[in-house]
Amino acid sequence: MDRFEKILLLIGRLNYTWTNTESLLIHLIAGLAKVDKETAIVIFLTLNTTRARIDLVERLTKMTKTRRECREDVLPLLERLNQQSKLRNKYNHCIYSFDARGDISHTHLMRIFDGKETIKYGKVEALDSEEAARISACIEDIAAVNREIWAVIHANGFPQ
Repeated sequence: MDRFEKILLLIGRLNYTWTNTESLLIHLIAGLAKVDKETAIVIFLTLNTTRARIDLVERLTKMTKTRRECREDVLPLLERLNQQSKLRNKYNHCIYSFDARGDISHTHLMRIFDGKETIKYGKVEALDSEEAARISACIEDIAAVNREIWAVIHANGFPQ
């Protein structure tokens, strides 16, 4: 497998791992809001951004009716998801540059940064072995969060 395929596979794993883990928010919404899973799915799908979904779960967790132990388990997991979402968002909202061999060499972020009198866009960053290792570490952490969310779901008897 060449470097290009390895990078695409890594980015694909990042997206799969993220999506699979984000879907667990449905179970947290159901348990924390004390609704059935179908209602939680409707709520989840109505919120059209990851940020909004995490915010909802965070706010439900902080409600006084949520047991302290549950709150102490859920909030750090949401913080880790927020941290890892930055790298996931980078690779979902960028374009790629290729080197002479056809391998992905750099990312160009498709975001506008407004200055006082100018704008900047397309921040360029290398996609080297160090960055690939960072993506792998992110995947591992998201997978760990996934397992920990399942533990919270089971420990609290949330709908599955």
